[in-house]
Amino acid sequence: MEWIFLSTAILTEVAGTCALRVAATGRPRWYAVVAAGYLVAFLMLTLTLEAGLGLGVAYGIWAAAGVALTAVASWAFFAEPLNRTMAGGIALIACGVLLIELGAH
Repeated sequence: MEWIFLSTAILTEVAGTCALRVAATGRPRWYAVVAAGYLVAFLMLTLTLEAGLGLGVAYGIWAAAGVALTAVASWAFFAEPLNRTMAGGIALIACGVLLIELGAH
């Protein structure tokens, strides 16, 4: 169950961050979506910890996956650059998340 909570935390944090990008373009109503996304993300992260996933693993995966998915989402939705160097960074993030998970066992 902790992985469902963590996945939801990641996705809602990325959604909130994307909404922040929209709100920053002069659409202040989107700040409500930003707040809701971050609120749900922290609630889900709390539930992840309560379900038994360690803080280092949960936060590491949440933060790293959030950075990687936000980079991809900004490319897909806002036409921001995503070059080979950035893709390499995303791959390194994925390797880091894997190592954190493997190290926890």
